Amino acid sequence: MMTQQENKKGGIVMLMPVLFGFFVMGFCDVVGVATSYAKNAFGWSETLAGFLPSAVFIWFLLLSVPAAMMMNKLGRKNMVQLSNLITIFGMLIPFVTFTPVTCMIGFALLGIGNTILQVSLNPLVTNVVSGKGLTSALNAGQVVKAVSSFCGPIIAAQSLALLGSWEYLFPIFGLITLLSGLWLQLTPIHRETVSGEATSMGATFGLLRDSKILLLFLGIMFVVGVDVGVNTVAPKLLIERCGFDVAEAGIGSSVYFLFRTAGAFVGTFLLAKMSDIRYFRINILLALAFLISLFFLQGEVAILVFVGLVGFACSSIFSVIYAQALKARPDKANEISGLMITGVCGGAVIPPLMGVATEAIGSQAGSLIIIGLAIGYLIFCSLTLKSAK
Repeated sequence: MMTQQENKKGGIVMLMPVLFGFFVMGFCDVVGVATSYAKNAFGWSETLAGFLPSAVFIWFLLLSVPAAMMMNKLGRKNMVQLSNLITIFGMLIPFVTFTPVTCMIGFALLGIGNTILQVSLNPLVTNVVSGKGLTSALNAGQVVKAVSSFCGPIIAAQSLALLGSWEYLFPIFGLITLLSGLWLQLTPIHRETVSGEATSMGATFGLLRDSKILLLFLGIMFVVGVDVGVNTVAPKLLIERCGFDVAEAGIGSSVYFLFRTAGAFVGTFLLAKMSDIRYFRINILLALAFLISLFFLQGEVAILVFVGLVGFACSSIFSVIYAQALKARPDKANEISGLMITGVCGGAVIPPLMGVATEAIGSQAGSLIIIGLAIGYLIFCSLTLKSAK
């Protein structure tokens, strides 16, 4: 691990390519608007379309802990590079031939690469930044990720408008991933020291016996579920209530991520000045208020504003929960990372439930109910962490 003096001398130079890796991390969020494109292209039902996000996020449940164990052997930087290779390969498949099967395979490989990336990139930040600045640095990464998430729907729409097909976004994502990998490879980052003690999956999941770690693990699961859920439902609200076509409705996801980017940027400064838990509590209560408003709004502008406000309020909560977990067990940073990123599987659980609820109720109000239940747990999490403090 770098000394504090090395951190001061080379920290920014080393941090920049690490932060750019968060831009690649944001690619998985394009699945929100891609769900609407694929549903329209292949004639999928709401329930079937809800499984496209699952193809991305189910891997966080299956691979996060094994990836963390592998990271102890290969190192964090090498694991990031492995994720880049998988992502590049995954982005080539649906571009070469685009069918329902290759679409699912491409997004599945995107999810596998993204799982490994999130497991390894977040702790790689600690190779460059430590102590009080960690939460702020992690949140800066979320700002970069949010910018990427904001650009995804725009790239898809422009690919359709200028190139005739939205799936041109796949080779664009592949090229950006290649550039990210090259920049990181050319940057010397000291490899972390890892305890020689072997870690098993049982020992890693055994960390959930700590009530605080379990609370935070479920918090990650539900905050990602909210993120993917709102990203997915935003275009559908515009289609259902305002008569938008699929290409026009992509603005819902773009506005969501624009507000989310702004919220993460503001949160980077606020988290340096106020308690993580207090920030968490205030923002999640605001998110619930904004979500409840969406049940009643009909106009395009109102829907876009309140979708955006939900994104603004939730933008930094992932960073807060993740940093709380790392601080709780800094001696198990790799294992904690794998465990917390396993919780990202919430993005695979929430959208299918939204699809079922929507078909049962007959409107997107069903999706909003599922998202509201997830926010309800996050409120419980914020209050419990505050009382524990």
